[in-house]
Amino acid sequence: MEIRSMTTTVHQTLSEAGAKIKSDSVIVTATIVVTNPFAGKGFVEDLSELEELGAEAAQVLVDNAILGLKGFGIESAEVRSYGKGAIVGTDGDREHSAAILHPRFGAPVRAAIGGGADIIPGTKKVGPAGSSITMPLGNKDDRWQFDDMDAADVCIPDAPRANEIVISLALGVGGRPNARVKKPGP
Repeated sequence: MEIRSMTTTVHQTLSEAGAKIKSDSVIVTATIVVTNPFAGKGFVEDLSELEELGAEAAQVLVDNAILGLKGFGIESAEVRSYGKGAIVGTDGDREHSAAILHPRFGAPVRAAIGGGADIIPGTKKVGPAGSSITMPLGNKDDRWQFDDMDAADVCIPDAPRANEIVISLALGVGGRPNARVKKPGP
C-alpha cells in the first residue's frame, strides 16, 4: 500500500441548538490517500489485491482514529458507532472501492474497538480531486439505535488524483448531540 497523505480530525460538539451537550458527542475521522494499483487498467476481474489493501488501510485508519480519540481522553472501548467511505479517482472503477471497503475492512476495526456485531455502514463513489463524501454512522452492535445514527463528511482538497483512492473511517462516541428521537411505540 502506497500512502501519499493522511489526516485525522476529531470533532467534539459542546452545544447544540443553544443547549449544552449532556454527554460526550465526538466523531473522529481518519483518512488516507493511496495509489490505486488498477488505475487506468480498465475492467479488471480479480480485485483481491484491493481486498488486501482494504485490510491494511483499515488497520492504519483505526490506529489513527484511536490516537485522535486518546488526545481527548477517550478510550477505544467507548466507541459506539462507525462508518466508512471511499472515493476512487477518475482513472479507477467504483468496484475498486467496494473491494477495499467490504471483504476485509471490518475485522481490524472491530478488533481495535472491542467488537461490533453490526455492519459498518459505508458509501463509495468515483470523483475528482476535492470531492467530498458523507459517511453514514450507525451503532456498532445494533443498527436500530437511533441515537447513534449520524454522518461525517470528509474532503481532501488535492485528492483523489486520477490514480488514487481516498479511504476514510469514522468512529463515534456518545451519539448525536442531545439525541432525543425515540422509536414509535406499539
